[in-house]
Amino acid sequence: MKLNRRLFLYFSSTFFLLIAIIAFFQYQREKEFRTEQLDHLLSTYNYTIHNYIEEQNWTKENLKGLILVFPDTNLRVTLIDMKGNVLFDNTVTDSAKLENHLLRPEIVMSNTQKTGKAIRHSFTTGKDYYYLAYRYKLYYIRTALPYNLDLNSMLKANTYFLYFMAIVLVLAFFALYFISKNFTDSINRLRIFTNKAEQGEILDTDIRFPNDELGEISNNIVQLYKRMQRTKDEVNKEREKLIKHLQISQEGLGIFSSEKKELLANSHFIQYANILADYQSENSDQIFNLPEFDEINQFIDESLQNDQLTRKRIVIEKNGRVLKVRCIVFQDNTFEISINDITAQEHENELKRHLTQNISHELKTPVSSILGYMESILTNPNLDPQRQRFFIERSFVQAQRLSALLQDISILNKIDEAKKLFEKEPCNIAQIIEDVLYDVHLQIEQKSCVVNKNFHHNLPIQGNRSLLYSIFRNLIDNALTYAGEQLTIELNCYREDEQFYYFSFSDNGIGISEEHLSKIFERFYRIDKGRSRKMGGTGLGLAIVKNAVLFHKGTISAKSTPAGGLSFIFSLRKF
Repeated sequence: MKLNRRLFLYFSSTFFLLIAIIAFFQYQREKEFRTEQLDHLLSTYNYTIHNYIEEQNWTKENLKGLILVFPDTNLRVTLIDMKGNVLFDNTVTDSAKLENHLLRPEIVMSNTQKTGKAIRHSFTTGKDYYYLAYRYKLYYIRTALPYNLDLNSMLKANTYFLYFMAIVLVLAFFALYFISKNFTDSINRLRIFTNKAEQGEILDTDIRFPNDELGEISNNIVQLYKRMQRTKDEVNKEREKLIKHLQISQEGLGIFSSEKKELLANSHFIQYANILADYQSENSDQIFNLPEFDEINQFIDESLQNDQLTRKRIVIEKNGRVLKVRCIVFQDNTFEISINDITAQEHENELKRHLTQNISHELKTPVSSILGYMESILTNPNLDPQRQRFFIERSFVQAQRLSALLQDISILNKIDEAKKLFEKEPCNIAQIIEDVLYDVHLQIEQKSCVVNKNFHHNLPIQGNRSLLYSIFRNLIDNALTYAGEQLTIELNCYREDEQFYYFSFSDNGIGISEEHLSKIFERFYRIDKGRSRKMGGTGLGLAIVKNAVLFHKGTISAKSTPAGGLSFIFSLRKF
């Protein structure tokens, strides 16, 4: 119900109740006044008859003559002794025949209050009367008038007053309606303004309010809102600049409240926080629970007490990574933590130094094998066909390995030098993972491997399907090839924000030592070179994974799990 209607109903109900109470009491007062007039008239008759009896030797005849003098021709007068016997009644011929009146209601009342009255039916005359009895020392005098329409209308209050009050009430309703409507006009316009503001509509036009105090207040509210909106837009622009700066920054940057709760964190910070932690968490503020951050925690607590701008730098070595952590505490008791991976540049330089040597070395092995088998076939024309077929099959296997190696090198070169060749299109990461698992389901069954998936069925992304497929295929192939038998693989999308998906891929296999963690994404890097070549790997799988992740504007790192396996933490940008 609208406010003006509620106000109208409230005030009109209150006014109606007030008018009804006034009319009721006025009506009762008028009615009592009419009754008092009638009682006074009958009392006058009683007093006159009493004086006449006291001063004269009364008889029935002269008493009847007295009654005839009274203006009310229908007046009934009854004289009753103290025992209740009727001595005189002007409405009957023989009053001695009347029954005893001592128990009549008006007589009973006069015994206790000296005056008694009642409205009742008379069995003597067969009429209804209004009785008024007075008790004197030796007798009762009772006067009565017939209770007919004339007397009933006389006792009724004057209804003109009620008509007048009804007219006043109707006029008041009209007045209250217009008053409530005018009163809520400013509120209704202010409500329209707030609805538009809530829906985000542009409020270019001014809303006019009535020229009164409420209209002035409403206009001030609108102006304050517009100024606040302009300030909010400016703050949002600055906040957007800050967020863009954080996201494009190569540092891991996180901003926290004085309670050490995350206010803002970019993808690099989230990745580094999960590298340092022994478990994946949705909130990066849990890094403050790590022993490596005890020095930072102590610094933050002391700085918050000093209430001044301070800085702190520490270096943390963990999971084969060297991370430089810097903390700045601001005067508003918020603080910023930045994390830099200072080993990345060194690894990149080392990769460049050994890249040519590794390519030559990796190509040499399959080419030498193929040349050896072909030479054996050519120099021995009479070679046993079965032995000859064996050499051809081994040459074919080495050729396949060489082809896979060249294909992986080609993919890496395309990612590095010709990223435009990989077009982006709408993809569903969940469906790509399902396709990978379907393609390797035989190997999974042969290895008695269990794959646990924890992600939504719909993970839309604007990316390259081939590279996304390579990420998850290489990770699963790497685990199935090197992690051992009866594996459990955990594939988890543990966090999501407006720009990134955050994944973890872990197994409970044999794992690798910490010294290798920072190098496994390098091209041709092998932990056990002899074992890796025997199993047919090219040494480029994880390098492809890293570059495919980088192509999708994400980051990837590896760490050992508490159970002894290997865990990959990586992010993929949604667009």
